[in-house]
Amino acid sequence: MKIDAIDAFYLAMPKVTEEADGSQDALVMRVRAGRHTGWGECEASPLTSIAALVAPMSHGACRGVGQVVLGERLDDPVDIARIAARLRFECMDLLQAAHTFSGIEAALWDLLGKARSEPVWRLLGSQQNFGKSPYASQLFGDTPQETLERGRSAAAAGYRAMKFGWGPFGKGDLAADIDQLMAAREGIGPDATLLVDAGQIFGEDVGEAARRLPALEAAGALWLEEPFAGHALAAHAALAAASSKVGLAGGEAAHNEMMARNLIDFGHVRFIQIDCGRIGGIGPAFAVASHAAREGVTYVNHTYTSHLALSASLQPYAGLGDHRLAEYPVTPKALAHELTVQHIDRDANGEIWAPAGVGLGIEVNRQSLANYLVETEIRVAGKTVYRTPALD
Repeated sequence: MKIDAIDAFYLAMPKVTEEADGSQDALVMRVRAGRHTGWGECEASPLTSIAALVAPMSHGACRGVGQVVLGERLDDPVDIARIAARLRFECMDLLQAAHTFSGIEAALWDLLGKARSEPVWRLLGSQQNFGKSPYASQLFGDTPQETLERGRSAAAAGYRAMKFGWGPFGKGDLAADIDQLMAAREGIGPDATLLVDAGQIFGEDVGEAARRLPALEAAGALWLEEPFAGHALAAHAALAAASSKVGLAGGEAAHNEMMARNLIDFGHVRFIQIDCGRIGGIGPAFAVASHAAREGVTYVNHTYTSHLALSASLQPYAGLGDHRLAEYPVTPKALAHELTVQHIDRDANGEIWAPAGVGLGIEVNRQSLANYLVETEIRVAGKTVYRTPALD
């Protein structure tokens, strides 16, 4: 097959706020090759990524992503790896390339799975699909009482693990954060797994992050996620050395395999969280999952948007039976929920599974695409280089 077309669709809620919720807009990629179509989602600024897709060449190592991918052959998983390698070389000075390609790469796997009548996890070489235990992923409330109520709601819905992140955590004093952590524990109950996401709030300040460790331990938190910027390896390593009970988690900021491996090898995280919509797609995420398994680090998906993205994020570790936690957004915006026809729901045992259907096993809801579509046009020197594609 030859890659004939790449179509980028910019979607957004009617009002986008400053809330740290990536489900407020989306960039969905459609790739066509012959009679087959694949879909993928980027976790990135839609307009910036569209620009990276259609940008004219600046020089030999700074080409638009579309120039590199269009016209390539796609007959085997090795072709996806080959295209990705070419992209890394020819787009090395286009720093948005990995984010833009992430959605395209997932669509290539989806397309190839449909062409071969196999799920993506099997194309990756996994012989078995293991269920995952979803943790209800949500923001801290503006007040401890709101956090407590969110925890109670998730517990009442049957979740056995819950994550609270961002919001006011780390923005006030230590006492305020302690109140939030105690409220989270009270809300979810004594037996549920508590996960905490600091949203990089401490920069590289190891001391300030370490001041929260006793409270995190008292609340029984399994991990502290992203206390620092994703590339602050020395800070991660220092805090990891100071924390015997609470593990560090991170990796969503990695936009290539090497960044994620460095966080494992030099940052000493115990949990590596990869977003297939950022790292360059499913292939590099699979490579990180394999490395994590070898190093005794737990692999976890990072997903806070649609179930198209959730399916992509489950594929790389579907075959790892000992890596069971999965991020599961419980309060996505309507756009993210309505984007797909199918949803990955919990089974009778409370687990979720990578879909068994061909490709990603998720169908895009075209009416929802139309409902949230942001009509866009990009012109360069009087010539239109991008216009919102037709939804045929």
